[in-house]
Amino acid sequence: MRTYITLLATIAFFVAPFVTPPFAGYDPGMFPVEITRPSIQPAGYAFAIWGVIYTWLAVSALFGLTRRSVAMWERTRLPLIGALALGTVWLAIANGFPITATVAIIAMAAFSLTAFLTASPTVDRWWLQAPLSMFAGWLTAASMVSLGVVLSGYGWLSDTATALAMLTVVVVVALTIQSRRPTMPLYGAAVIWASVGVAVVNWQANPTVAYAAAAGAALLTLAVVGLFLRRPT
Repeated sequence: MRTYITLLATIAFFVAPFVTPPFAGYDPGMFPVEITRPSIQPAGYAFAIWGVIYTWLAVSALFGLTRRSVAMWERTRLPLIGALALGTVWLAIANGFPITATVAIIAMAAFSLTAFLTASPTVDRWWLQAPLSMFAGWLTAASMVSLGVVLSGYGWLSDTATALAMLTVVVVVALTIQSRRPTMPLYGAAVIWASVGVAVVNWQANPTVAYAAAAGAALLTLAVVGLFLRRPT
């Protein structure tokens, strides 16, 4: 039953962007402190990674129909269903309720990380662990972007201080998770993609954040490559 629920949840997640209003970031007018362009938010092109994630998750769910009785697949399905269910409604929430959306995307990231860390690095690696790794990697960054926008929007931290704090959290979490799955560099690659997007968009507008994001991306790159090369054989 979980196999079919996973497929249905994936279909709903895939279709959601086509039936909900487009989302281009939280409306600055919803916050007491209006920040037209939060520094923690990556460049628009970075969000193109969703195309890869959506497609790969869909392919994985379809292939999963042939793995209904494989224990390793079964273990990932409940947390994945949780992440997909939240993701399906997230766009609708985000357009009007940034705090609720932030709580939801943090929970979504937690579910996706659980699914990724549960997946076997050897059983159907490219059908299961790989798409889960990109999903979890991007959500690691996206959840902190959402939290950062809320923190600065409510004036709890300045825009620059928030961006630096969130970048630090993302790097620490990513290093921790990647060290537990050194054989799957796509997790770290997704986080690096987001960090580079933050560096690019801030290169002239906020050099301090740009340099921090670039440094974080460089550190993660070294760690991902180093962990992969030192992986157990």
